[in-house]
Amino acid sequence: MTRILCAGIATLDQIFSLEAMPERSEKYRARDLVVTSGGTAANGAVAIARLGGEACLFGALGDDPRGDEIVAGLKAEGVDCAGVRRVAGRTSPLSAILVDSAGERIVVSHADPELPGSTAHLPKRLPTGVDAVLGDTRWQAGSAHFFRLAREAGVPAILDADRAPNERPELLDLATHVAFAAQGLRDLTGLDDPCAGLQALPKIAAWVGVTNGAGGVFFRHEGEIRHEPAFLVDAVDTLGAGDTWHGAFALALAEGQSEREAVRFASAAAAIKCTRFGGRNGAPGRIEVEALLSSRLRQATI
Repeated sequence: MTRILCAGIATLDQIFSLEAMPERSEKYRARDLVVTSGGTAANGAVAIARLGGEACLFGALGDDPRGDEIVAGLKAEGVDCAGVRRVAGRTSPLSAILVDSAGERIVVSHADPELPGSTAHLPKRLPTGVDAVLGDTRWQAGSAHFFRLAREAGVPAILDADRAPNERPELLDLATHVAFAAQGLRDLTGLDDPCAGLQALPKIAAWVGVTNGAGGVFFRHEGEIRHEPAFLVDAVDTLGAGDTWHGAFALALAEGQSEREAVRFASAAAAIKCTRFGGRNGAPGRIEVEALLSSRLRQATI
């Protein structure tokens, strides 16, 4: 089975469903509430596990009940949490998320500034059997460490750049694949247009792309900007869609799919996730993704 090492943040998410986003300072009643584990790397790990891969997570949590709940939720999904360090006296990350009827969200989060901390405890070699590394920008030192090990081992190193890697800009050179969120690319280049942002990036050896929600995925190929359209769905909750995309993308690459095939696979997974409320709880299984891919192929041949 294909095994992906995920490095980065895990959180506890409190997700509130509202008809519309608040406009005034007063009390509001949620239509629904889900409490689940979240976080960029952790959500990617869950997506990998649901799609038939093996996922192991490296990161840090506080030695608190919140951390216990996060780990329990990940283990229930089949994620190997042996690499999650528990730090005494520290608090685990928490997010409060509002999701409106159009599926858009506002995220308010808190993370202990002392986490995840040192990388001194991390392995000096990539663990046996790891076929790819997925790192986020919430723990840039950890992602850089594992990307170096991935390079040495000759396996893909995928950066989930949902924000600019300003703490460790070398991540752009260490990664074999850099997949920006639209916000991350905008933070780095100052440009709103994703195509212009890709063109403005400095030359790096990695494959580079940007996810743009319903606008699809743009990526550089042989000096040109290419586009893969999104799967159109009725969005209920976009929370975790980008994380699901990156997990699926990493798994597809590790399985030997081409970059374009991996983009298509990841886009199908993210689209299905958007049709379900509950953050990463909406991540799909392999059969669902392959069915959606097959339906697009049938439509293209009609």
